Amino acid sequence: MFNKRLRELRVQHKCTQQYMADLLGVTLNAYQKYEQAERTPSFAALIQLADFFNVSTDFLLGRDDYLKAQGNMDCSDGEV
Repeated sequence: MFNKRLRELRVQHKCTQQYMADLLGVTLNAYQKYEQAERTPSFAALIQLADFFNVSTDFLLGRDDYLKAQGNMDCSDGEV
């Protein structure tokens, strides 16, 4: 569930996998493995993702379907 929600949020926000990898301070390959469910992020990275996408960690992990209200932010709005 985490990998699907992560990919959906990234695409919704028009972010590239490279952008997300840079944001988290991991390699592109490591980030891609998050989306392929071959690797899990650290707790710190999970919190960073939740903060970036303005969702709860429970939402990312599939424990909650509640999606916080989202603004119009996307990756083209700023730098890493």
